[in-house]
Amino acid sequence: MTPSLRSSILITALLLLLGAGCSSGPVRDIGLDKLSPRKAEQELSIGIRSYEEGSYKTAAKHLQSALDSGLTFGGDAVRAHKYLAFIHCLSNRERQCRDEFRKALELDSKFVLDPAEAGHPVWGPAFRAVKAEHRK
Repeated sequence: MTPSLRSSILITALLLLLGAGCSSGPVRDIGLDKLSPRKAEQELSIGIRSYEEGSYKTAAKHLQSALDSGLTFGGDAVRAHKYLAFIHCLSNRERQCRDEFRKALELDSKFVLDPAEAGHPVWGPAFRAVKAEHRK
């Protein structure tokens, strides 16, 4: 394999990984999410970062924009709905919180919260109730 072919393959693989996982934690942590060519994935990354910084209004705006722009992967859409649910729960909007969890479960019926998330006193019970409804 020639060096230029090897370089081309590596660049292609990197671009595919960036597109596929631009919203993942490690990719965001090293700043590679900014290189994503798609607006939706960039919006998701900004939304998650804003949520983690406690800027919930900004986070909600970017997360909704990511969904409206059409995220490439269903897992990213599930993640956006999860964070929107968290924001609604924290803002005492339980109906909207549950609606976002329902949307996440419609996209992925096997969706579960991480153990730390599931134990949260506000959204943990809301998620469990929606999950129980979804099983029926």
